[in-house]
Amino acid sequence: MRRLGNVMIALCVAASMGCLVEAPESSPQTSQKISGGRNLVTGTPPLQLRSGAIFDDRVEVLGAKLDPGRAQPGDTVTITAYYKVLDAIPRDYLVFVHVEDVDGRLERVNVDHAPAGGQYPTSQWKKGETVQDTFTVSVPPGQNLRGLNVWMGFWYPPDDTRMQLKNPDKVRNDGRNRILLATLPVGY
Repeated sequence: MRRLGNVMIALCVAASMGCLVEAPESSPQTSQKISGGRNLVTGTPPLQLRSGAIFDDRVEVLGAKLDPGRAQPGDTVTITAYYKVLDAIPRDYLVFVHVEDVDGRLERVNVDHAPAGGQYPTSQWKKGETVQDTFTVSVPPGQNLRGLNVWMGFWYPPDDTRMQLKNPDKVRNDGRNRILLATLPVGY
């Protein structure tokens, strides 16, 4: 049954899609499509969860939104993370996402992906931009879960390195350059 739950989580997590590029002087609700599927908007939308994690002094994880904010077994939840670009990034990192049962009963599910659905590689990010990264997680049906922890960081596969978390004393992390982005409550 544990393996079935892991398979269900793995099958139900989709890769990220879309990105936002911050554009000064327009309304927060205004967006405009430009080439590459990117949107121009003002500022960062209101976040349910704030982070402030800084990786390699190049990217700040501003936080995330969960929709819905509480799930039931079988539900699909959209998670949208926002990254503020602090400095140019010389290579193309993936966002690694580890989804884990808060009680440790199910095996971890890896949801590594190119940010912004592969439309906007990290080597093209520009200082001052805010990049939106959206992915979905489906809570496995038939599982008695209290919640799912969503851990994340930035990973460079060719040499298997992660961006270094520069402010570990300020954010919840596991000491291995990954942060707890969100805990998704499951159940009533």
